[in-house]
Amino acid sequence: MRFVRQLDQTDCGPACLSMVASHYKRNYTLGFLRDQSYITRDGVSVSGLREAAGKIGFNVITCQLDPASLKQREGLFPCILHWQQNHFVVLTGIKESRGSKKIRYRVADPALGPITINDEAFRRSWLSGSEEGIAIFLHLQDDLPVVKSSDHKEITFKSVLHYLLPFKRQLGVMMLMLALGSIINFAFPFLMQQMIDKGVAQKNLDLITMLLLAQVSLYTGSMVIEIIRNWLILHIGSKISISIISNFLKKLLQLPLKFFDSKMMGDFNQRIKDNEKIEVFLTSQSPVIFFSVITFSVFFIVLWYYNFTILSVYLLLTVVAVSWTMLWMSKRKLLSHQRFQNRSHNQELVSEILNGVAEIKLNNLEDYKRSQWEKIQLLLYNINKRLLKFDQFQLSGFEFINQIKNILITFLAAYYTIKGEITLGQLLSISYIVGQMNSPINQLVLFLRSLQDARLSLERLNEVENQPVEPEGIVTNLREGGFSLNNVTFRYGGPTSANALKDVSIRIPAGKVTAIVGASGSGKTTLMKLLLRFYEPTNGQISLNNTGIDKISQKHLWANCGVVMQDGMIFSDSIERNIATSDEDICVKRLQQASDIANISSYINTLPLKYRTKIGVAGNGLSGGQKQRILIARAVYKDPDFIFFDEATSALDAENEKIIHNNLQRFFKDKTVVIIAHRLSTVKHADQIIVLKHGRVVEQGNHQELAGMKNEYYNLVKNQLELGN
Repeated sequence: MRFVRQLDQTDCGPACLSMVASHYKRNYTLGFLRDQSYITRDGVSVSGLREAAGKIGFNVITCQLDPASLKQREGLFPCILHWQQNHFVVLTGIKESRGSKKIRYRVADPALGPITINDEAFRRSWLSGSEEGIAIFLHLQDDLPVVKSSDHKEITFKSVLHYLLPFKRQLGVMMLMLALGSIINFAFPFLMQQMIDKGVAQKNLDLITMLLLAQVSLYTGSMVIEIIRNWLILHIGSKISISIISNFLKKLLQLPLKFFDSKMMGDFNQRIKDNEKIEVFLTSQSPVIFFSVITFSVFFIVLWYYNFTILSVYLLLTVVAVSWTMLWMSKRKLLSHQRFQNRSHNQELVSEILNGVAEIKLNNLEDYKRSQWEKIQLLLYNINKRLLKFDQFQLSGFEFINQIKNILITFLAAYYTIKGEITLGQLLSISYIVGQMNSPINQLVLFLRSLQDARLSLERLNEVENQPVEPEGIVTNLREGGFSLNNVTFRYGGPTSANALKDVSIRIPAGKVTAIVGASGSGKTTLMKLLLRFYEPTNGQISLNNTGIDKISQKHLWANCGVVMQDGMIFSDSIERNIATSDEDICVKRLQQASDIANISSYINTLPLKYRTKIGVAGNGLSGGQKQRILIARAVYKDPDFIFFDEATSALDAENEKIIHNNLQRFFKDKTVVIIAHRLSTVKHADQIIVLKHGRVVEQGNHQELAGMKNEYYNLVKNQLELGN
């Protein structure tokens, strides 16, 4: 069975399914299985895993078992276990020692790697205090064809080398600097040999002085070369880092909104930081190791020329030292993955604490949130401690073998000098050469560690790079036609999940105002998101101007929409930029008009910098009503063909709402408007009102018609108007 590591906090289920599939010689990418299992930010459910397994040809049996019953089904392993009530692992085997009768469980944990745990730890994690735990057994259906995974393009180091192409000239200079440095280092042992054998032995002070001055000159040149090389590395590294992260963000912003529903912000932040490891590998380690190999090869030939026996001893102990280093690389890789997961969780929690400090204080959550953070720090501390332990074993062992090697070679060189096989100058040259050859070996170890870090970063980069971007779609005239929904059904999860909308068939006419009302959770916002193409319907068809909305370019559709969502974003920028958003040249007239319609201009004019006043992330310093008015002004400034308001005035007082409502009536003329609201004052003048209940359309008409029916709509608004009498 091939081990598959989860790349994000929520990937454990698909990773487990990929491992079990590999046991049956079926290989599926993590991204493909994630799409099949209806994953969310909370992860994947047992039913989601069942659905995904069924789609790729497995019969699935889900059981609740005690450990004894699980052991009796060992022939059905590997199986997936629900772990610690929020995780999935693969159980690959159970082993009972003959003497002590102790039971050990072999578990493949997508977050931790393959581990073996005792019976107590297994029961604690699988049963979580219950008598039975959940196990998922998979059996491949032989008569079903192999389901092909979506195309998976591997990102290799060759494919990221194009980041270096714009810096060919600078890289050429850096290579020249490294070559000159290697030549200078190559000259030192011969200068030393000549100084001892011809200068000291023959008591030639002039020659000694000349050779020492030559060494000073070469050393000065080496320093200058190092300074130039460091500046070049800084320049190229910074530019490459910007390019890598910019391309990552570009790709990220091309992905469908559905992709972000299953991701945590900490995962994205950690990925961006992770890309720095690729930059370090490309700019710092790769060029250096190239010339380190050349330097090693040159000194290898020189040492061979001096004494083959010394060279053989050096090579043997060098192979032992490098092998010792490689022995610890796999364990270090495992801990690096764990650190990534915990750092991601840490960033998520810190962001939550800082953004929700008011709610935390109001609800006395300070100690609880701090204790959560401390637990993560403890996990990170333990991981860093284990990493340090491995690094110390790795590096200390490497250094110890190196020192033994140096002492042994010094002994051999001294022995051959006493025997008269080499001169004293050659002895000192050999000592210098060995020291210079040790440097490339040390750099090789650093290179291998940097390569491992960069590979891990490439894995995570690859996961985003392989995601399909938003489809292009067609650009067509959207103004004349309205929306038409035909038997539209939608659910957020898999087939066993509840429907958010069910068999919705309505028409939203062009140039009219349509209000959508209903109790909380009735599907109002979901319906709006389907109209905006945030999601595709599970069943049914949505058309716009007699064209399937799935065929229309999302970018073109959104460019013609002014949208105010319940959780609309206020950016950390000036007020004018928050209203005008993407316009490079802001139209002052439209800006003023939009502010007047949203009834926010009088407030803005009281500020010292007026429209240039900077407001913080999420609108720090603004009231809820002010945020909503800026969001309304943003939608109005676009002057779009379609307007979508989701509780756009819920935070406003009655007076401001009335003023804005009256202003908007003129602006709504000849525009297709969809409004979601609870307040009667917002919807009663709509041309059409659609009433949703439990995801179904139960009533449709205008205010007078629906109020006269005294049914669902009447019940929704009777507390706002005294209709009963």
